Amino acid sequence: MGTYINIGNSGFRLSRNGEYIDKSGLIAVVNRTLFTEQFMSCVSRCRRFGKSMVAKMLCAYYDRSCDSRPLFADLAVAHDPTFEEHLNRYPVIYLDMTTFVTRFRDKGIVGQMDKRLREDISEAYPQVPTRDGDDLMDYLIRVVEATGDAFIFIIDEWDAICREFTKGTGTMDEYVNWLRRMFKDVSASRVFAGVYMTGILPIKKYKTESALNNFQEYSMVSPKSMASFFGFTKEEVRSLASKYDVDFDELEKWYDGYQIGRQPSMFNPNSVMQAVRNNSFESYWGTTGAYEAVADYISMNYEGLKDDVIRMLAGERVEVNPSKFQNDISTIYSRDDVLTVLIHLGYLAYDGREQECYVPNREVSAELAHAVEATNWTRVAGALQQSRRLLKDTLGGDADAVARAISLAHDEQTSILSYNDENSLACVLSIAYYYAHGDYIFHRELATGKGFADLVLIPRKNVTSPAIVLELKCDQTATAAIDQILRRDYPAKVREYTGDILLVGINYDRRAKTHTCQIQTDYIGTADL
Repeated sequence: MGTYINIGNSGFRLSRNGEYIDKSGLIAVVNRTLFTEQFMSCVSRCRRFGKSMVAKMLCAYYDRSCDSRPLFADLAVAHDPTFEEHLNRYPVIYLDMTTFVTRFRDKGIVGQMDKRLREDISEAYPQVPTRDGDDLMDYLIRVVEATGDAFIFIIDEWDAICREFTKGTGTMDEYVNWLRRMFKDVSASRVFAGVYMTGILPIKKYKTESALNNFQEYSMVSPKSMASFFGFTKEEVRSLASKYDVDFDELEKWYDGYQIGRQPSMFNPNSVMQAVRNNSFESYWGTTGAYEAVADYISMNYEGLKDDVIRMLAGERVEVNPSKFQNDISTIYSRDDVLTVLIHLGYLAYDGREQECYVPNREVSAELAHAVEATNWTRVAGALQQSRRLLKDTLGGDADAVARAISLAHDEQTSILSYNDENSLACVLSIAYYYAHGDYIFHRELATGKGFADLVLIPRKNVTSPAIVLELKCDQTATAAIDQILRRDYPAKVREYTGDILLVGINYDRRAKTHTCQIQTDYIGTADL
């Protein structure tokens, strides 16, 4: 057993000793690429989505220095036809890039990495001497020629250098050239049975082409056949909730919402596990990375990015084109680049069919709101901070306080708050009621049979607060808004979800730039008569 070669199965054994969700089917996908033209894979996903656990699982499965059969015997991959063929059959090189970034910083990381890997592997092959001038690839070629072995190479956090070093330092370019030397060399297919890299970012592009275009790439934007292994599925989380006797609906509200490839409902694995172990629903996202970095990105405000962030916090989706992003967080040129970075970091979810992004759940929404508060968007941040009070005043029937709060949310620096129509006002109200997203499901333009209610807040399961129907008017009266709710009997549709309903009419006077509000707390619908 070495430091970088044949490290054994202890890492995966620790995972199996605890609560383990079976993602071993990924091994079968990788097995089918070995010794083919697709033998190199780069699988990128956001922090705390199980990247390192998968890397340790692959080490345990392929490493010939250990017997891992007992660790896999009860898992899905054991029933795959390729299981026996590749179980513990290869010398495995395992490289965690974060260890080198942490230890050496910019002090010749790539050279140190190549040297230490070469020295460690030579101890495993004492019959193949090293030569002056050898780099790692030179030595591996000679090992293969002498022994006939084919290696599995697993790189965890492959993009750590790309994330830590800004453009122009030279370290990143040196690293990419090292990767090219290892994996674009004509001998790579003889040296490696398979290569698996995992990280947050896809492989860096130069102009429009990947620096390593011979890799099969799987990412948060394009997961392909790996989609089901990127997070926890709804069925897996439902099983955990039952086992630990925790509220599945709360898990769904806090940690669901990622649409990854054809998987319509994926949960953050790390947050789910912490929630079920602690029986506490809260944001565990803050430990995955500094939201200050996100604040830096959104503060760029390319091409109306500020408006897009506000709309997404309000529960809307915005269009995004991720294809131009260079997969380099230090090379950001456009609104689409920023949104694509946030998708790869997990702060936004991505719908590939519609090419739209959105805020996936309550946990991430809270962290994105923290990022907004760290910007100079003081009016928006103020509206978010006041939203808890606004909900309380609404439920308490304080119409004057609600009108004042909505006025405070009027940020004239953004186009969506120009109030040229009721649709713009509805978006503003969604931000003003931001805090309510925790207890309510928002419906814009809810079809009622006799028209469309502007904004309806339906309480989530286990929430005892009433539903809220908001009707919006410009240059009329708040009373006219209430009259329309009653005349068209909008609450009839809401009663399919809940019985208690609060009616809120809001009018905006564009000339005076003032709001008025009327709240009816004693609504009695025709079903009650």
